[in-house]
Amino acid sequence: MFRIGRLLSAVLVLCTSLFAQQLSPTQKLAHDIFEELVNVKSTESAVGTTPAVELMVKRFRAAGYAEPDLFVGGADPRKQNVVIRLRGRGEGKAILMIGHLDVVEANKEDWSADLDPFKFTERDGYFYGRGTQDMKDAVAILSANMIRWKQEGWKPSRDIILALTADEETGNANGVDWLLKNHRDLIDAEYCLNPDGGDFDERNGKPFLIMIAAAEKKYSAIKLETHNPGGHGSRPRPDNAIYQMAHALERIEAFHFPVELSPVTREQLKRQAQFESDQRAADMKAVADSEDKTAAERLSQDPQLNALLHTTCVATKIDGGHAENALPQHVKAVLNCRILPDSDPVQVLTDIRNAVNDNTVVIDWETLDPVRYPSSPLNATLISTVESVAAKMYPSVKVMPSLELGASDGKYLRGAGIPTYGIPGVFLEEQDVRAHGKDERIGIKEFYDGVDFYNNFLKALAK
Repeated sequence: MFRIGRLLSAVLVLCTSLFAQQLSPTQKLAHDIFEELVNVKSTESAVGTTPAVELMVKRFRAAGYAEPDLFVGGADPRKQNVVIRLRGRGEGKAILMIGHLDVVEANKEDWSADLDPFKFTERDGYFYGRGTQDMKDAVAILSANMIRWKQEGWKPSRDIILALTADEETGNANGVDWLLKNHRDLIDAEYCLNPDGGDFDERNGKPFLIMIAAAEKKYSAIKLETHNPGGHGSRPRPDNAIYQMAHALERIEAFHFPVELSPVTREQLKRQAQFESDQRAADMKAVADSEDKTAAERLSQDPQLNALLHTTCVATKIDGGHAENALPQHVKAVLNCRILPDSDPVQVLTDIRNAVNDNTVVIDWETLDPVRYPSSPLNATLISTVESVAAKMYPSVKVMPSLELGASDGKYLRGAGIPTYGIPGVFLEEQDVRAHGKDERIGIKEFYDGVDFYNNFLKALAK
């Protein structure tokens, strides 16, 4: 067994070495940028994004980008942004691409003993490090291609803009939202490509599905509070703030928001039905065509599909009581709400109040994002271009629009009237999502394929 293990290790080293020798100049450049960026601890508690911006500015200047097509700025000196523009032939409004340079915190002791989250590691067919999935891989891919296009003198039909930003992981006070409010002209575009949304899914190591995120849910939170005079724990009273809250949460658990489809989710269900089992496929078609309630109930047993079909509010935090020997005087619970793009938050709050049906439970917003982030229109040209490029690179891969269940900077652009589409470009095993988690990694081959995908995609899109 020991000899077999050594042989396998030798084969992996040989394959990696041979693969490295076959890299194109742009793939090699993307690798070097990727390594540099992962080694920068661009977290909130560490150095912020400015050191990463400085590294990228050096590379962009060396490639020929200069003012006014190169901008560096931000409200916080620790959290700068960089925007570059490749000038085109002026045959249409610009295409914007975005990527964030900040990453979530990571402790070395939480990772495997032989891995450091802020040391770029190549091993066993993967690149390891914080940000390899979210999203320094895409930043490196987009940056390397922008440098390539500048150096080879490509003149696209329209301007192509790349914005590398701060604060996506911590509220966006200094990132995309700041650019929109202070320098809209720098990033104004017909639409945006956001590699931090959507999915390029592998199944058992083979690419099988591309989901273009054309919408995303909105994060807000609802608070519930119960109050009581309290008293001594030895003399319970018939009303109790904890029990009252428990009853309220039970009613919320039993409540379900109605099915609500948009053009994006309707098309997503229709396309997904093409590769599902018979019953599941029939249910997806029935819901897409007529919002069939029985079919929707069956689909909603799947947490992913439940979140796709409904606004959701789930209890995530509770705090109550002040002493073990005293009756509780105050209890507070928080519901994490993920609101569909076209839903009315006022109705969401009303529905929760009606479900609880207890006027003595105070229910209101804990946090409410007041901005509406509408679904982006289904862009037929964009979708067909992804399909044609994917067909050449990944035969048999299916493409469909999708609703993003999480959150990204795309919402700010949609809220400002710039349609945004999540297109990662890098395939990831569907059961190996490690963003924000332990031993974050991305496949080496998948990364290099992503470099080629974005080159082929943009040259087809802006030819």
